[in-house]
Amino acid sequence: MSQPEPNNPKSPYFELAKKYNLKIDFKQFIQVEGISAKDFRQQKINLSDFSAIIFTSKTAIDHYFRICEELRVTVPDTMKYFCITENVAFYLQKYIVYRKRKIFHGKANFEDLIDVIIKHKEENFFVPLSDPHKSDIPELLARNRIRHTIGTIYRTISRDFDSKELDYDLIVFFSPSGIKSLKENFPTFVQGEVKIAAFGPTTAEAVTNEGFRLDLQAPNPKAPSMTMAIDNFLKEFNRNNK
Repeated sequence: MSQPEPNNPKSPYFELAKKYNLKIDFKQFIQVEGISAKDFRQQKINLSDFSAIIFTSKTAIDHYFRICEELRVTVPDTMKYFCITENVAFYLQKYIVYRKRKIFHGKANFEDLIDVIIKHKEENFFVPLSDPHKSDIPELLARNRIRHTIGTIYRTISRDFDSKELDYDLIVFFSPSGIKSLKENFPTFVQGEVKIAAFGPTTAEAVTNEGFRLDLQAPNPKAPSMTMAIDNFLKEFNRNNK
């Protein structure tokens, strides 16, 4: 799994490992570095100018409030929050009194959220993203004439691995940056019988763009989460190999 190991002992990943007698390693292919307040100032963005903010991840939430604290910017109670999913929206409870704020969310992707954003075109939106980031979000906002400003508040970089071998039956990726890290750390990697899973459409696209075979994608109509998708995949795999 190309993400941190869950702290919760009841995580569905551990349940999955127990159910199928799996060995699961959690190895992040990428690492996130926050942009310093000094570097953020060079973008000439005044955070007090915005009446609404768009969050595409929990990481973006963490670094937005970090930057606000470092710059001594007080986020007004009137701020409107637009989150890509309900799960991301709930994460705001770490920083604000959730029930007293105006919070909106999409279902699974940014295309869902844009329908909600369009209903609030009078707002001035701040969109904190990583460096690098894909152009689809800015393009979709511009196409719908949403007044917005993109701000870089963290960087996503490849993590170096000590080992130069990947001895796994299934590798699960959660971001396009993870695929990039795979190519950089393991330039001679040949997929062969190794299964590759991807969470989200942009990650799935990155897998195929790099010439790899995509064996499993989530969310899908039968599985909204990666653990459910893997569970269904293993059921089918075991059924076909009896």
